[in-house]
This record gives sequence, C-alpha cells and structure tokens, in this order.
Amino acid sequence: MAMIEIEYIHTEKDIDDVSIRRPTYGKMRAYIQDLIYEMKAGDISCSFKDTVIEDGKHEVLINGRTIPEIIDGLEIRHLDVEESCDHGKPSKILFGRPTLDWKKEYIEDVPDTIMKNAIAKVYADERQKQLDSQ
Repeated sequence: MAMIEIEYIHTEKDIDDVSIRRPTYGKMRAYIQDLIYEMKAGDISCSFKDTVIEDGKHEVLINGRTIPEIIDGLEIRHLDVEESCDHGKPSKILFGRPTLDWKKEYIEDVPDTIMKNAIAKVYADERQKQLDSQ
C-alpha cells in the first residue's frame, strides 16, 4: 500500500494577510490533520509531521515534494456543466474568491482542490512505483 507523508514546515508567526484561507499556523495544522483523518478513514496509509523552524518560508511537503512541484504540469479544472451532477438545474451564484485563486507566497492559502489533487497525484505516483517494482 502506498504511504503518504505530509510535513508542514512553519514558524510560529501568524500571517499578516488576513484575506488568506488559513491565516494562522494552527488553522493550517488543523486543516492538514483533518485531511490525514479523512485519508486514514479511507484506509490510506499516511502520516503527518509538524516542523517548527525559527525563520523561513512556510511549506507543505508531500512525500518530500512541495505542492507547486507536484502540480506542475497538471491541468486542474472545474467540471463542465455537462459533467456536473446538477445538470439541468440553475447555477448557484457564489460570492468570494474563485476556488482556484491562490496567493502562492502563502502555503496556508492553498485551495482545498489543489491540495487534494496534489495528494492524489502523489498517491497515484506511489502506487505506480509499487506496481512497477512487482
């Protein structure tokens, strides 16, 4: 079974920009722990490591790779109307930031869609490595 190891590297300073999705390291840590719980509930082997640094850029590593490294080359897009489960119903009007809008200087602002796509990509890569080694 493929193993997913997520490491959150951060300082103990909160982010000055309150417009991001998770403006504190505590909220980001809780978000990742929730993802870990979901994966474990789905019988996916995973672990979480919380690393505090004195100074530097906050990062999330999934099996040693950053999210931008993982999603580089992936096409992440929304479902077309024909593919959605609410086909034929009026569209919802949403207010706020677009789902894939991301202030890349803050890993705490990573959209849920991108984070889950990155995890899924790493999981698929690990499964492929296992199949290739058999």
